[in-house]
Amino acid sequence: MITITLIAAKNLRELIAEENKGIEIPQTAGLRLYVQGGGCSGFQYGLMIEKEPTENDNVFESNGIKIFIDPISINYVRGAEVDFIEESGGFTIKKNPNATSTCGCGQSFNTE
Repeated sequence: MITITLIAAKNLRELIAEENKGIEIPQTAGLRLYVQGGGCSGFQYGLMIEKEPTENDNVFESNGIKIFIDPISINYVRGAEVDFIEESGGFTIKKNPNATSTCGCGQSFNTE
């Protein structure tokens, strides 16, 4: 399970609406959360808006936002929380119980 804070959900709804100006927002739209190699700690998070999940995605919903995670990334982010930082105007992974260490920027992490 992945959670999205209320402030992050509010900002994601606004972002999805802005990206889809003039067209109907699909009911299937949501946030893709993924992990890839890189960053100063070994792995880094990726977040992007997508119109629908792929066939193999794990799909969750939190605070009215759908979340899509591929089968490999789910092992690294299970139990994580997506938040929005007002000062930087950006989304971040606030808590990840799978991370044993994170870098100062909060965008990369390591596991055992």
